[in-house]
Amino acid sequence: MPTYSIGQAAGLLGVSSETVRRWADGGQLRMDRDGAGNRVIDGVSLAAFAKERASGQHPVPGDVLTSVRNSFAGIVTKVTLDDVIAQVEIQSGPHRVVSVVSREAVEELGIEVGVTATARVKSTNVHIDRPDDRR
Repeated sequence: MPTYSIGQAAGLLGVSSETVRRWADGGQLRMDRDGAGNRVIDGVSLAAFAKERASGQHPVPGDVLTSVRNSFAGIVTKVTLDDVIAQVEIQSGPHRVVSVVSREAVEELGIEVGVTATARVKSTNVHIDRPDDRR
């Protein structure tokens, strides 16, 4: 099972190392010691904590019915308009989400730099990469 240092966990959770230490010291996040005595978090515990912490972060409003489960609420950082198409960039925490939609939709929704928006992603073609640490 993979383990993560405090700094690695902080990077994955988008918080400071000190915040991870406070969560561990407060009993919210379980840490162990590795063979060298360093504090580490096992991957399964970190995944469960990340999932629990994200719960409710990007809720779907009660008057919206949707099958989409992947939501990225954030702030619009760039809008590029063409005659028919628009490219919209949203910064959602550490994630940059780029969408190509119709110009008409952008205008109807009032999407412009500085407004808040939520990107919802539903896809059957999602690529997943990970470092090859099996060597």
